Amino acid sequence: MAEVVLRALSAQHGLGARVISRSAGTGDWHVGERADGRTIEALSRRGLDGSTHRAKQFSAASFSDNDLIVALDRTHERILRAWARNEDDEGKVTLLRAYDPHASSMDVPDPYYAGPEMFDSVLGMIETATRGLFAQLEPAVRASHRRLA
Repeated sequence: MAEVVLRALSAQHGLGARVISRSAGTGDWHVGERADGRTIEALSRRGLDGSTHRAKQFSAASFSDNDLIVALDRTHERILRAWARNEDDEGKVTLLRAYDPHASSMDVPDPYYAGPEMFDSVLGMIETATRGLFAQLEPAVRASHRRLA
C-alpha cells in the first residue's frame, strides 16, 4: 500500500520520475506474488492501482540502492537495523508513522487476518503518514532537481 501511495503522491506533485518507491518484505514468504486482493480493492476504492505489485524481499545489499528505508512497524525496523552494514545504513531506517504527528502508535497494523474494513483503516494510516513523509522529502527532491536541470 505504501509504495502505491507514495508513487501516486509523487506523480500528483510532478515528481513521479524523481521519487522511486520500492516495497520489499523482510521475509521471502510471498516473493513474486500479487498483493492481497483486499489490498488491491482498498487501493482501488481510493482511485489507486496496486494490481501490478509483486512481492520482493529486502536484503542487506538493498541498503546501497536506497536513500531511505521506511519500515511499517517496529519489528521490521529492528530487523532492518540489524541487517545494516554500518551506521550510514542504519541511519537510513525510519518508521512511516513517525511522519504522522497524530499517530497513536508507531506501528502500522497488519490487516491480513482482519476483515476488509481493516484494510481501509490501514490504508488511511498509510496515506496520512505518507503525506507527512512526502512533505519532508519534497523540498530536497525539488532542490536536487533544480541542481540537475
